[in-house]
Amino acid sequence: MPEMTPLEARLTQEVAALRAENLRQAQENKLLREKIDLLVRRVFGASSEKLDVNQLMLGLEAAEAKKPEASSDAHVALEAEEERNSKSARRRKKKGGVTDALLDSLPAVEVIIDPQEVREDPQAYRLVDEVVTRQLDYEPPRYICRKTIRRRFARRDAPHCPPVVAELPVLLERSKAGPGLLASILTAKYCDHLPLYRQQQIARLRHGIDLSRQDMSRWVGLAAEWLRPIYLRIRGDAGGGGCLQADETVVKFLEPGSGRAQHGYLWAIKPPKGDVVFHWATTRAALVLEKIIPADFSGVIQCDGYGAYRAFAKRHTQSLTLAACWAHVRREFVEASQTGEHRADALLIVKLIGHLYGVEGRLRKQRASAKLRAVVRGAESRPVVERIGAILTDWKKRRCHLPKSQMGRAVDYALTLWTGLGVYLHDGRVEIDNNLVENAIRPTAVGKKNWLFIGDAGAGERGAILFTVIEACRRRGLDPFEYLRDVFERMPTLAAKDYASLHPEAWAKARRQVKPASQAPQTTRTSNAERRCA
Repeated sequence: MPEMTPLEARLTQEVAALRAENLRQAQENKLLREKIDLLVRRVFGASSEKLDVNQLMLGLEAAEAKKPEASSDAHVALEAEEERNSKSARRRKKKGGVTDALLDSLPAVEVIIDPQEVREDPQAYRLVDEVVTRQLDYEPPRYICRKTIRRRFARRDAPHCPPVVAELPVLLERSKAGPGLLASILTAKYCDHLPLYRQQQIARLRHGIDLSRQDMSRWVGLAAEWLRPIYLRIRGDAGGGGCLQADETVVKFLEPGSGRAQHGYLWAIKPPKGDVVFHWATTRAALVLEKIIPADFSGVIQCDGYGAYRAFAKRHTQSLTLAACWAHVRREFVEASQTGEHRADALLIVKLIGHLYGVEGRLRKQRASAKLRAVVRGAESRPVVERIGAILTDWKKRRCHLPKSQMGRAVDYALTLWTGLGVYLHDGRVEIDNNLVENAIRPTAVGKKNWLFIGDAGAGERGAILFTVIEACRRRGLDPFEYLRDVFERMPTLAAKDYASLHPEAWAKARRQVKPASQAPQTTRTSNAERRCA
């Protein structure tokens, strides 16, 4: 073969370089298109991770056509069980709505409407029957003046002694706000997500009352300090079970002189069967976890892949295990199934993770104990987890997906957390995912869209106290307004040793034992003439 001339050699090198550059740009364009597609879906698409069943089956058929050996009798049985569960779920009737039982439980206001001819000559008619139509109606709340009258008494046998008068509760003495108003403001902001300026507008436009935002802000701070003992008690109960879920969310706060809002963080820890506890910090560093989690805590912390948790686990003096979250892994593969050319591979992993959640749903329905959950998971979930691990390891070894693609990142994310993903298999206390604490954090995310930021760094701690107490009420199905109003009425008259009775669990138990007579349905009769006068 004749040797190439210098010109031919240079042209050959240039062609090879151009081909390599063309291949690099093609891969970059594919990654950019994938990112743009994913960004468009995140901004304009549905937020739910649910997939269309037809799309899922098409992707799985393509995947199984390439890998016929991937199925087994065990997984066929799991698919049949999941199909039976989905059919039974579809057959269940939807609950809720305006039912007769609901109307029977409410106070009734009767409006009597008589025909015009009867009203003109009532003596000529006699009543034979009634046609009753029932509707769910609403009466708006109202502001009242709460008058606390403390009567003075003088002894008859000692007229020269000073008269005696009952002490005014301290909570009422510091401000003009009554317990009901304080409870209403807190419930509206931290439960219904209404900022103070909107509450100010509602009071002025609908009730003709001009409430100052400065006053309301001061009342919120006062209420948070009164609720601090309850918050500390809930916080002390959080780390006793040896298993915690942890997460954090960004909350902006104002810092004078900085020119813009700064990033603060609400950290949340929650036992799987306990109350969520919020903690405020201006940083996301691992040092915050040392202040949140007790130094003597040993057990399992379930979290996402954020590196602060691994750094904290290395420095913690007690035995500590990090459990990962399968929901985060599933989320990565769901996004990968919506973009790129490897959708069938992503849908296969999503389907296998669905089998794991099918097992958890059945255990949850049975209210299985921790020991039973560990046994069932070892028998049914472990083979599925091992299959997922084998598939991901094989893809990683053969470099089936570009590392920077969404599918490549999903595979790397799952394999990086693989040890933590298997913790729940042998520990029945641990959940399959971190959704319990994430759902508890969700109200704060809704609130941020309305009030945008908090006033300063100090207000973040007050917000953590109030969010913790209100979420404890919501978890037990309590009305936060009724709870807070009762607490603010009773707390000034109680000694510190009696604050345990104000814990939401103790308060709910006392309410179940003694049901107030005022909750019984009442009936008020109103004629059509009285209604016209009103």
